[in-house]
Amino acid sequence: MKTLLQTTDEWMRRRIRMIYWKQWKRVKTKFKMLQTLGIQKQKAWEYANTRKSYWRTSNSPILSKSLGNNTIKSLGFLFFSDYYRHVTA
Repeated sequence: MKTLLQTTDEWMRRRIRMIYWKQWKRVKTKFKMLQTLGIQKQKAWEYANTRKSYWRTSNSPILSKSLGNNTIKSLGFLFFSDYYRHVTA
């Protein structure tokens, strides 16, 4: 069960990153938001201009760093594996 919940959490976090990336429709918005989340100007511009698909970009190191697990938690999302730890402890 633990492995299943961890796998589901990983997929959900990636899906959340993809949805945020998709919401930031324009290159200008992507660039601005990446900078707001702490990415350097050059890397933010490079990734904002990517032509890769939303799903592929959601697994990139830049989005994983900028929209990390703690950031996603602070946005109000819950993870199954956190709940599982409390129940089994």
